[in-house]
Amino acid sequence: MITHISLTSVYVKDIDAAKAFYTEILGFAEGTDISLREGYRWCTVKHPSQPELELHLTLPGPPLSPEVAETLRRAQDEGGLFGVGLAVDDCRKTHDDLRAKGVEFLQEPEERPYGVEAVIRDNSGNWLVLVEPREFTLADFE
Repeated sequence: MITHISLTSVYVKDIDAAKAFYTEILGFAEGTDISLREGYRWCTVKHPSQPELELHLTLPGPPLSPEVAETLRRAQDEGGLFGVGLAVDDCRKTHDDLRAKGVEFLQEPEERPYGVEAVIRDNSGNWLVLVEPREFTLADFE
């Protein structure tokens, strides 16, 4: 039986730079960082409040075909990849804190039926959605 999600991958342009962004800017903790066969690097970060879920920071490449890897690199260059959604306790304060650290915002904090939402871009071009959640019903979307 599946018990929970433990890992998700985020394609990055530079593993060291991405690791620094997620740990130094966003406050994640280092996970595993080892080199495996043929120069493959397994690098993860995790949020201290949710250590059972690791983000695998990886470069587009094998085992993907060269064509798929190139498509992902183009999407990164265009800033068109979605990374992850991040829950925050105060979206506007988080916005101010991250803006002061130089984080690029694609969307300023805005009220939504489900909470306050903002969108940032990591240093590899991935979109990260910040949501300060609140209770909602389907009627809130009408």
